[in-house]
Amino acid sequence: MAGMVDWQEDLITVETAGTLDGLFAERVRRSPDALAYRNFDKSDEDWRDFSWRDAAGRVARWRSALAGEEFDAGDRVAIRLRNSLDWVCFDQAALGEGLVTVPLYTEDRPDNIAYILDDAAVSLLLVQSLPQWKKLEPALADNTVLQRVLILDSVVADEREAALAADERLRFVEDWLPNSAPPLTRREADPHALASIVYTSGTTGRSKGVMLSHYNMLSVAHAAVTSVSCYQQDLFLSFLPLSHTLERTAGYYLPMMAGAAVAHARSVPQLAEDLLTIRPTVLIAVPRIFERVHGRITAQLEKKSPLARGLFNVAVNIGWRYFRYQQGEMRWSPILLLNPLMKKLVGDKVTARLGGRIRYAVSGGAALPLAVSKVFIGLGLEILQGYGLTETSPIISVNASGTNDPATVGAPCRGIEIRVGDNDELLVKSPGIMLGYWNNHAATAEIIGADGWLHTGDQVHVDEKGRIRITGRLKDILVLSNGEKIPPADMESAICLDALFEQALVVGEGRPCLTALIVLNADLWFGFAKELGLDPFERDSLKDEALQKKVLARIQTQL
Repeated sequence: MAGMVDWQEDLITVETAGTLDGLFAERVRRSPDALAYRNFDKSDEDWRDFSWRDAAGRVARWRSALAGEEFDAGDRVAIRLRNSLDWVCFDQAALGEGLVTVPLYTEDRPDNIAYILDDAAVSLLLVQSLPQWKKLEPALADNTVLQRVLILDSVVADEREAALAADERLRFVEDWLPNSAPPLTRREADPHALASIVYTSGTTGRSKGVMLSHYNMLSVAHAAVTSVSCYQQDLFLSFLPLSHTLERTAGYYLPMMAGAAVAHARSVPQLAEDLLTIRPTVLIAVPRIFERVHGRITAQLEKKSPLARGLFNVAVNIGWRYFRYQQGEMRWSPILLLNPLMKKLVGDKVTARLGGRIRYAVSGGAALPLAVSKVFIGLGLEILQGYGLTETSPIISVNASGTNDPATVGAPCRGIEIRVGDNDELLVKSPGIMLGYWNNHAATAEIIGADGWLHTGDQVHVDEKGRIRITGRLKDILVLSNGEKIPPADMESAICLDALFEQALVVGEGRPCLTALIVLNADLWFGFAKELGLDPFERDSLKDEALQKKVLARIQTQL
């Protein structure tokens, strides 16, 4: 990008930041008038820019309101919002008050949210809308700890009055926030203090709360930014949920550390439009996003002429060979002289749909198929695949430009140690390793040995350049291509609560969705088949469309 200076020139160090709220305060001090955030304003139907000074003013109001609740340091507060400046402001305000944030997924089930709120003894909950709260409220009937519920979105006066009268804990943010507040002051705090509890799926049972300190996330963000360059002129597009630790560390704290700006996408369905409008320079995504774009490209190619398809394949192959030459993996060949032409004829047209300015994209959360990587890289969009766990804040490794091997997840970031243990399991030592699991010492001892090495549960091979190749998993947990972690045993048990289902096997590792293989109860099958007018002795009855819809509906009822 034109006009860029040394990207490390204004990088905030872990020591200077001290804490996550200290990081924000230092960024405001260094570049108060620089672009910090870009958000879509529904009232104006347009994008609005916010400087670091603007953001600080908003954080001050949130912090003042939180101070009025008179919580004690270390109390837990939960956030269930879409990605937005409000998410950032609440997080920074809570951290600035010494509170512990508990991020929640907006689409999570009410019963799981209720479990998290109860397990973490959450005192305050911030939700997006009144309908969201009404859907969640019945699951919290037995909760006696939650003291305050904040609703972000406005509603009409009558609806607001009825809601407030029905629950004394309820407040609407527009009423709860003060119109003004004193300027932010930086507090003295322990960098190793608990900052956040992030709930992640385990192999069995309920979610476990991963305890992350300020130092954990700051250290990993700094380690990652030294692997992938980030400039003040960079613009990130944030669309992975901020409740996902990858987005929080790499798409929120990392750009703040470097002074880059972040635009919050409106939604995944509007992502294609937002890419064209925002024109980001850095993109952080899970494999499913790249797979979707790849799928659309493939579908469109099928409608093209053989000549057009051939030109596309030639462009990808030449671009891929040129990339390998740049990485030092292939010798120069005269055919590489065609790369600029192929990029102009084919590659630029595809990357233009992503805004046309992306310097690199980071893929994490699950494995990205090499075939998908080759197409994007061949078209001129470099994808840097990384790896990590929520328990490591989350980044362990990431590929870097110049040594990028898409078949691997890169070498460990600076300050992170790895070794290969029994059964080829990857073991990690890192400043990002969690403090432990909340209220679960036994589970903590299972994953972190007495010697301080964290057991990832992933089987690996490490090449001569120190890059990690994932070869298998030891843990019984499914990771979908969108990075979501699913414990299949829980779902299988839930499905089999319906007596019609004798056995269930849930599969979906690396896939965009889950599939269940079902064995029906032989006795109940007869009555079920007759209800649908099917012959229970005929194998083809299992292919009946009405039957499949009924079975799917019953499965979904159990989940």
